Amino acid sequence: MAETTTRTLGEHRYALTSTWTGNTGTGTTGYRDYRRDVTIEVEGKPDLLASADKPFRGDPSRWNPEDLLLASLSECHLLSYLHACVTAGVVVVSYRDQASGTIREDGAGGGSFVEVMLRPEVVVADASMIDAAERAHAQANEWCFIANSMNFPVRHQATVTALA
Repeated sequence: MAETTTRTLGEHRYALTSTWTGNTGTGTTGYRDYRRDVTIEVEGKPDLLASADKPFRGDPSRWNPEDLLLASLSECHLLSYLHACVTAGVVVVSYRDQASGTIREDGAGGGSFVEVMLRPEVVVADASMIDAAERAHAQANEWCFIANSMNFPVRHQATVTALA
């Protein structure tokens, strides 16, 4: 009799603390009366100093939510891509992404991302690996939890070259 195995799908939880540190002494008495400074903490990791983007009265020297979303998409694709390459027998020796995203304001105080473009520049160990390395981007996109959570397109314009 054949043994039946069931694969349990995992559930992963994440937690952090966001603390507003922008009270200049009068709280939110007016739109211009406070800073948009935030400290983001995850246990066991360095604090991340964040703010709003500069057009929204934020501190341009700090990370903003839009930067963080773009960074999450870029890193998730990178990590998923490296895994896809390992399973395809592709040896990646370097990877650099020039990612960009576009937000469209709605005129009512809100808005949303309408697209993100990832531009990975990948170098593989041998020219015979280029085709598989190019195909691995599609697999990485399927595996990326963050890209799969978005309601806008996450596109790729990848270049792959070889050392030899």
